[in-house]
Parts: sequence; structure tokens; C-alpha cells
Amino acid sequence: MSGWLKLDDSSCGLERDTGGAWNGGAEPDKLRYGRGWQADSPSKSGLIAFILTPRIEYKRAGRRVPHPLYSICKLSIIWNTTMPPPSLVAQTTYAELLERTASAAFQDAFADNGSFTAKSINGRKYWYFQTGTGAERSQRYVGPETPELLERIAHHKEAREDERERRALVSTLVRSFSFPRPIPESGDVIAALAKAGVFRLRGVLVGTIAYQTYAAMLGVRLSAGSLQTGDVDIAQFKNVSVAVEDSTPPVLDVLKEVDSSFRAVPHVSDGRRVTSYAAKGGLRVDFLTPHEGKETARPQKLPALNTDAQPLRFLDFLIRDPEPAVILHGAGIYVHVPAPARYAVHKLIISRRRPEGFAKRDKDLQQSEALLAVLAEKRPHELKSAWEEAHGRGPKWRQLMIEALALLSPAVRDAVLKTIGAPRSIIPGLDLSFDNPPARYDFSRDVVTFQGKELGGTVNCAVSREALDDHFGADGLGQEGRLQAFLKNRSRIEEIARAKYLASPVDEPGAVLVKTSDVGNFPAPRTPKRK
Repeated sequence: MSGWLKLDDSSCGLERDTGGAWNGGAEPDKLRYGRGWQADSPSKSGLIAFILTPRIEYKRAGRRVPHPLYSICKLSIIWNTTMPPPSLVAQTTYAELLERTASAAFQDAFADNGSFTAKSINGRKYWYFQTGTGAERSQRYVGPETPELLERIAHHKEAREDERERRALVSTLVRSFSFPRPIPESGDVIAALAKAGVFRLRGVLVGTIAYQTYAAMLGVRLSAGSLQTGDVDIAQFKNVSVAVEDSTPPVLDVLKEVDSSFRAVPHVSDGRRVTSYAAKGGLRVDFLTPHEGKETARPQKLPALNTDAQPLRFLDFLIRDPEPAVILHGAGIYVHVPAPARYAVHKLIISRRRPEGFAKRDKDLQQSEALLAVLAEKRPHELKSAWEEAHGRGPKWRQLMIEALALLSPAVRDAVLKTIGAPRSIIPGLDLSFDNPPARYDFSRDVVTFQGKELGGTVNCAVSREALDDHFGADGLGQEGRLQAFLKNRSRIEEIARAKYLASPVDEPGAVLVKTSDVGNFPAPRTPKRK
């Protein structure tokens, strides 16, 4: 990418050029930094702060900066049109933070005076951290074997202290890229739960705070209205909670270290069980578990997390195969959250289970719509996979998904339909109508354009020159002649446009183009013979 790099201060030990290069005078010496990018040309289109970490090498005009000067630097990047978009830089920064918080969480969880050992359970290998010998021996759950986990184990004793650098990365993501962070009280609670081992023991952060992490993860900005919450929601599979053979301290003890006003909230159906904890000021922590099979909705024990949990339908779909993420609080908190595609589809489903006018219903749809729009562009295969899994779970699931999809904006709805390869006809009540709007010839596309209406919105319709020439008598005519051929055959062309719009896979959201091949694919309906 191209652009000027300007040092905000001398905190990293690099001196300013005496010719004023850093102030916009002469062109600055070349800097080589992060991921092989290079800065070499001026621009004036905007400033964005960026943090470089100690791992990155700096070079100035062909000479290497001495090793002691390696440190974090605050830089201003002046963007021009040839540079990658800010989202790419943001996601790179976030990926660095994610890697560092994962390593820090691993170091915090396991002291140096122990060893890692593996167990095979049901054909899969799981790792544990063992300390002591004989009667003093104890084991703590580490996780299922993955390449990433094996690498962390191999480098366990080599991890560096880098809390200051992680705080700087968090600051950059929040201040320079406007990514959301939880309210401080919620952040402190999540940090305490993480330190206690909740996420190491495969707890999953769900709800709006999990949704906040998707902004940095996907490199997008999410609407502020769908980001507000004072609740912390943690979910875990009951069978996982039993299988890990490890546990956190009692939840109430962990929470009281953060805020002494926390108290256990007795469950409404069984006062002896506790699934929620509340503090003065409205902060609340809820524990959830999937409601599976014929189990009742009564609280279920989660032994690994030392608490009870409220069973919920559809939760098993949400928390299966979670992804690592970072909460932008303090030096960053390493957590697990639902995969974004599962979160988006899950919100569609549960929005239809809430009563009309319920505020959370609108919030569910807002969050789902925002994620679906991004996923259709950035992670279409993941979205399609999550949709197909939910769609295959039965008619009730399919009904809720389609009903909610119909409530989204036409552009997002069509983007989802295009991703999953489904026609618009699956949307209940959807139709395309025409009220004789003006038509015009688009010279740039060589088509006649006209508009249709569906569910209160407009659809951009067009018929190609080839279709007009081959089927509607416009061959050899000029642009005005083709427009007249359209007007003469308007009813038939609109009929084809409607049939294609509803029955064919989505080519372009909010639009339909009648091609010459479509005329034969959508024949005119037969007129019944008169007796």
C-alpha cells in the first residue's frame, strides 16, 4: 500500500528527519513494516492511527534500526486510493491482538512448574496440565488437540510479557477504528470469569457482548443501537461440562471479587437453584445450556462452571463450533464466541419466537441483518453452511427462518438468497407488480429499464437488446425503435420479469434482467379453449 507514515511522537526511538520529512516537507525515507507493506508516496485523504508491535522490523534508508529501539510506535497513516481499506489494517491489528491474548491466557492458566499430558477419549486426544506427584498430583483441563494448541504447548515457557503492547493494540482498535467495547463493569466481570477458567473450560460468551466482537473480527462497523447491553451471558453444553473433569471456583465467589454487591438470584421454578447473578446498578450474569431432547426447562447443573444454567431451545446450534475472539477491554480478554454465521441465523430464528412489539425482537433482527449483509460478502461459504444446517433441522426451524428473512430489507434478503442459492418464491407473500412506470433506454448497458414493486420497495427491471431483437421485433431498429418495441410488448416482458424474479436464483439483489434465453424459459401461460 502507498501513503506517508508520520510518527506521532518519539516513543519508539526513531528520530525525525532533519529536513522535516515527517511534517510533510520532503518525501520521508522508506519504512518497511508489518506484513510486507511499504510506504513510499504522499497523500492527503485522511489520518488513521496504527500501532506497530515489537516483532516488526524497521528499516530507514537502507540501514537497520538498532535492536534496543524495537518497541511499540504510534503512527498516523495518511490514506490514498491505492492503499488497502482501513478494514484490512483493522483486521490485521485484531489478528495480532487475538494471537497475543490467546498466548497470554494460556500462560496465565498454566504455571511453569508442571507438564502437559494427553488422554484419548472416544477416539479423540485431549490435553491436560499436570502438577505435583503421587497423592499431590492434580490435572487441569487444557483442551482438545489442535495444531494451534500443540504450538502453544511447545512454546509454553517462551511466552513474553507484553501486556503494555496488548493494551496499545486494544486502544488502537477502539479509538482509531471505532470498534465497540463493553461497558467497564461488564468488561471487568468477563475478565474475572476468563481468569477463573470459564473459557478455558469451553464456556461460550453469547448475547450482545459476543456480537460486539464481530466488528473487529470481520473488519466492519456495527450500528450503535444494536450494541447496547448490561448483561453477560455464558453458555456451555452440559455433556462438555461433565466431560472436562475440571472446574472453576464458585461463580458467586468470582463475581464478588469484582463487585461485592453481586448476589445469587433464585430460579423462579426452583428457589434452590441459581442460574443468574445480579449486582447493584443492573449488571447481570446469566448462565445458559442447550435444552435438548425431552428434558424439562428446569435448571441444569454445569459442574465445570460451578453453577446451574437455564436450558434454552436452539442454543445447541448457536454454541456448536465456537470461534476465539477478543473483548476490547484492558489488555484484551481472550474468549470464545459463536461463529458469526451461526449467530446471525440463530437471531433470525429466536426473533420469531418473541412477542410482537418486544424490544429484543427488533434488536435480534437488527443484529442478524447487519451480520448477514457482511457474511454474504465476506464469508458466504460459512453462511451457506450454517443456513443449510439449520434448514435441515426440521419444518419448524425452516418456518421461523423464512418468516424472519421476509422482515429484512430487500437488499439483505436477496443477498442471503443468492448465497444459499434459493429463489425469492420461498418468501411468503412476496410478489412483483407493475403500475405502468416510465421506461427508458440505458445507453451504457444497452437495455430498456423499468421499475417494479414488491413489499413496498422498488425493483430495478431491465430487458436486454438481444431479447428485444430476437423475440420482440426490434432487430435492425435503433434505440428509439427498441424502446417502442418494449412498450408494444410490455405486458409480456413484465410477465417474464415477474416469473424470473420470483422463480430463478438471485442474480443481483433488488434487480432482474430479462435475457433472450429467459423468453423461452418462461413461456406465456396457455389461454383455456372456449367450449
